[in-house]
Amino acid sequence: MLVVIDPVARSTDGESVRIAKDVLCAGAGAKICLPEGPEEFGRMLARRGHRRPVVIGDDRTLLRVVGLLHKERELAAVPLSMVPVGAPAAVALSRALGVPTDTVAAARAVLDGGERPMDLLTDDSDGIVLGGLRIPLRERGDPAGARGVCAGPGAAAGSRGPGRGPGRPGRSGGRPGRCPAVVEAGRQDGPYGAGDAGRAGGGLGARRGRVPGQRLRIEADGVLLADLDRPVRGVSVVPGGRTGAEGPRTGAADGRELAEVVVHWPGGGRPVRARARAVTVSGADFHYRADALVGGPVRTRTWTVQPAAWRLQLPRG
Repeated sequence: MLVVIDPVARSTDGESVRIAKDVLCAGAGAKICLPEGPEEFGRMLARRGHRRPVVIGDDRTLLRVVGLLHKERELAAVPLSMVPVGAPAAVALSRALGVPTDTVAAARAVLDGGERPMDLLTDDSDGIVLGGLRIPLRERGDPAGARGVCAGPGAAAGSRGPGRGPGRPGRSGGRPGRCPAVVEAGRQDGPYGAGDAGRAGGGLGARRGRVPGQRLRIEADGVLLADLDRPVRGVSVVPGGRTGAEGPRTGAADGRELAEVVVHWPGGGRPVRARARAVTVSGADFHYRADALVGGPVRTRTWTVQPAAWRLQLPRG
């Protein structure tokens, strides 16, 4: 194993890091790596050889590793293991994906668990989404609704990269799949309702300003869910189509290879739900939260489901 320990985890919870390292080293041969920053992190991962990567850190650490492997086009070939270390909000995505948040249990899953194929979303700027994305409300004191900007695979948390800048449109791409979206009115769900799949990516803050919805055009496999003539309160997209406490669905769950899309309206109107292979959102400059990072502003972006695109080591049973 190649055990890469994130520097933030070492500084915030050294005891959990020590426990995880002891359990892993007692159960298998391991090379311990202690990168001091993103660049060194990437170099160590690139020199892994035939060793299986094991990450000790929070959700941003997991996203960094997945992004780097996606950039190298090796994501599907390299199974990943994770020992979450961090505050509950910082490891919410890992928990939603099925990784134990208890340090010993997570380390034992690395040693004795099984690989499980997982869906993800890719966008037309080569970005990735593991747990879900949402276009949130704007907040008081934060007109863009963004704390940081992600620039695609391998970007450091909060970095600014390509696509940054007012009025710069996202590249087109991500042709809709053949499977048509099935649209229905449903219960209040997603990032603004009880079954908040967006929790996997962390919240944007406890206080939200009462502001009008955004005017966005939303298409799911070519089916129009919302147009610019009616503001929307928010949009969520989850790969695999399962929301709520159970977390995202793995690629092997039902073979439908679709994402669940939920569109919420201002004033608490009944949301529109759809299942689709590709989702395109366009309109005035908007930001979006993808897992633990925020992207944008863009004028258009297409997300496409990639079924069973990566593998994660999880507890058996």
